[in-house]
Amino acid sequence: MFNKKTIEEIDVENKKVLVRVDYNVPLDDKLNITDDTRIKLSLPTLNYLIDKKAKVILMSHLGRPKGVAEDKLRLNPVAERLSQLIGKNVKKFDRIYSEEIKDYIDNEMDYGEVVMLENLRFDPGEKANDQKFSESLASMADVYVDDAFGAAHRAHASVEGVTKYIPAVAGFLMKKEVEILTSLLEKPERPFLTILGGSKVSDKIKVINNLLGKVNSLILGGGMTYTFLKAKGYEIGRSICEDDQLDYARDMISLAKEKKVKLLLPVDIVIAREFDSESEKKMVSIQSIPVEWMGMDIGDKSIELFKDEISNAGTIFWNGPVGVFEWKNFSRGTESIARAVAESNAVTVAGGGDTLAALKKYNLTSEFSHVSSGGGASMELLEGKELPGIASLLDK
Repeated sequence: MFNKKTIEEIDVENKKVLVRVDYNVPLDDKLNITDDTRIKLSLPTLNYLIDKKAKVILMSHLGRPKGVAEDKLRLNPVAERLSQLIGKNVKKFDRIYSEEIKDYIDNEMDYGEVVMLENLRFDPGEKANDQKFSESLASMADVYVDDAFGAAHRAHASVEGVTKYIPAVAGFLMKKEVEILTSLLEKPERPFLTILGGSKVSDKIKVINNLLGKVNSLILGGGMTYTFLKAKGYEIGRSICEDDQLDYARDMISLAKEKKVKLLLPVDIVIAREFDSESEKKMVSIQSIPVEWMGMDIGDKSIELFKDEISNAGTIFWNGPVGVFEWKNFSRGTESIARAVAESNAVTVAGGGDTLAALKKYNLTSEFSHVSSGGGASMELLEGKELPGIASLLDK
């Protein structure tokens, strides 16, 4: 259940509405947008505000500027693409805030129009959650709408700071994301299976801790596999490993037994001599990894083992590839798991940038029940954390 007020529970008609969106989209070398999914996800909220004749003031970050303006990270391509999607011109300012911008919004901007401020992270006050910067943003509007779930775990000025000065509610995307992800923890269709991949155990510690009390089974793949295999006493060769997490891995193996959670690790591995896309490779059991080789993907028996577990699940949450899927020679495991999840009868939810990249690569995004727009935010929510971008909104 979402216990915060939404855009439908506050008067936005003929109001100046400041909207935090997540337009951190990928750009190519010519500054063309290569994936406009995040822009499209904001359209239900924007169209609602336009229909209500609100003055819509959009703000977003793009990339990782160090608190100064960078021409390659200006939001001009985003404003241009959004204009095409909503069928009306989006005026894009070259600054985040100025008296001239405020005057334009107050006196020249028509109701039902959309404007866009410059990249928030061009100002160090954004990440610092600076009071003066937050006040400046809030001074341009009557109402604040947060529809940037991907930034909800950041206590930044545009996410948390502005909420201290004007009424703050959630947009449609924010509400949808929180409702779907919290339902995984509160009332999943069972059996509930989670698949966790990626390279580092340390990135997933809190998620594993929280999920072990809620899931029926847990599949571990990707680079984190080898820390768990080493913790169980296997030789892992030159595979990636976090030696400082070995005790944690042993504790999690014990905790899974205690909580009667089925913990599945690979039983065979595709290994390579070198970390290279064209390296010599072979498939071996986990008992037979040579000292000079490294794990790159899960093997055929592991794929079948994991697919069997997937076929019996009622709910599946997947975060993290199970191999180096970017390279064709080591992508079979991730593609097989992705297709098995997509073809299952379960409620399927995916989160995390690499997971989304894999789904896009295999054209499976539309086959999932929900693909989360927020990697870090979705993981922190599943850790049981209170996210600043949600906590700071008005309660129902």
